[in-house]
Amino acid sequence: MSHSQGGDQLPELKLSQEQLAELRQRYAELIGFVPPRVQARTDLLARLDPDFLLLQEEIRRRAMYPSCFDTKTAQLMLFGMLLVLLSDAAHLHARAARRAGATWEELNAVVNLAFLFRGLPAGNLGAQILQQLVADEDQHGSKESEPR
Repeated sequence: MSHSQGGDQLPELKLSQEQLAELRQRYAELIGFVPPRVQARTDLLARLDPDFLLLQEEIRRRAMYPSCFDTKTAQLMLFGMLLVLLSDAAHLHARAARRAGATWEELNAVVNLAFLFRGLPAGNLGAQILQQLVADEDQHGSKESEPR
């Protein structure tokens, strides 16, 4: 794909396929797959502003993996924060917490905490997310698969 002034096409990748794959692999390791929005952002910025993409990913890495928390704890907190916001990204962090060893009891406790400050919408969304994770694990026999 080439770029032309005023054209409809995006520029070629300015990062190598290997660099892009390495960035995306971090998501696959944490969540089990690369979410579509992450695919879109990394593709677009790898073409238009690769330096900014690398900065975003470094900030994300630093914030996502603080030295004072293990991955499970950080992901449980992110699940709760996003659940209180009623964000559809909450399911990604519930999945990541589960992959990092969170139990159904721990995930449900986070849903209950979110309920305290956001009410039934957070409780309902949390229950829906947990039920979907259960179904995904039952269907695929593990915590590794992409949601259907």
